[in-house]
Amino acid sequence: MISLIILTPFDLAITSALILLMAFLSWRLHLGVGRQFLIAALRSAVQLILLGYVLKIIFAEQAFWMVLLLGSIMLGVAGYEVLSRQRRRFSGWWGYGIGATAMSISSFSVTLIALLIVIQPTPWYQPQYAIPLLGMLLGNTMTGIAVGLDNLTRSAWEKRELIEAQLILGRRGIEAIRTIRRDALRSGMIPIINTMAAAGLVSLPGMMTGQILAGVEPLEAAKYQLLIMYLIAGGTGLGSLAAIWLGSERLFDDRHRLRLDRLTTSK
Repeated sequence: MISLIILTPFDLAITSALILLMAFLSWRLHLGVGRQFLIAALRSAVQLILLGYVLKIIFAEQAFWMVLLLGSIMLGVAGYEVLSRQRRRFSGWWGYGIGATAMSISSFSVTLIALLIVIQPTPWYQPQYAIPLLGMLLGNTMTGIAVGLDNLTRSAWEKRELIEAQLILGRRGIEAIRTIRRDALRSGMIPIINTMAAAGLVSLPGMMTGQILAGVEPLEAAKYQLLIMYLIAGGTGLGSLAAIWLGSERLFDDRHRLRLDRLTTSK
């Protein structure tokens, strides 16, 4: 068994030089993302280190309420991220609620399937399995939902005259945006499809890489990665479907009138 090499703060400082290099290049080339690059890098460092301390406590306590609390916080943050990534978003509670609801339906249900039927740890909510699984599902589902909703609202706005014309001809709201809904759902699923297609040939997925670096036998790491990838694909598909369905319903009222006044533009 290969022993795990412990990283020191100096090791991480060396890699952080790459972040400074990218920030410098952004400034030199006038890309306008240098500040965002530095803030994102700093946020990730603080967030991951804090999470490491929190997980250490949760793993030691093995308490269900701690797992549930952390999962709820992760869901709340993911819902906000979905909202922030949309150019045209639903106003009011709907802007946040659609993404959060879709992720809770998909990510939590798929995580429960993995824990109760596939992996079957004891107890079933064992933090070592439950939290990483939920985190990976939320992270990937979040991307699919954000892309799908953004495509839905943007296309509805850009093609509003075409939609209105079909409504005048007597079509129901859902029928008038059938093509837009299909394209939005497709766009939400494309990232995970590309990830699965490239796995093992173009890229070595993150979980498999981490397990190999930790000394896990490569074939066993590959099986776990395949399990996670299929769970993510199912979660992303279900989440995107739920979000697009909820968003499509919100675009029209009971009289099948297009309600673009329910959208607001992000600053």
